Amino acid sequence: MYAIVEIAGKQYKVSQDDTLYIPRQSASTSTTLSFDKVLLVADGENVSVGTPTVEGASVDATVLDHVKADKVLVFKKKRRKGYKVKRGHRQPYTQIKVTALNAG
Repeated sequence: MYAIVEIAGKQYKVSQDDTLYIPRQSASTSTTLSFDKVLLVADGENVSVGTPTVEGASVDATVLDHVKADKVLVFKKKRRKGYKVKRGHRQPYTQIKVTALNAG
């Protein structure tokens, strides 16, 4: 059984006991989150497609940790002008584990 769920404007294919990295959520660690924007639920041969969401379906997940992605370096330079700028960025993510898929 799997579901397509929308979390913070992005779509994820999730199954039971999956671990995902989603955009940073304000919940603290070991709390349970519930996502109700389920776009599709597939259970063997039965597939439920929402218009736009599946009624009564939800995905429950537990927050494991708050992490940062690998550093992305941005380097700007203009030749012969003495202009160089080096900046780095690390995107914040929340690591979650899917605990339950509730088909509506």
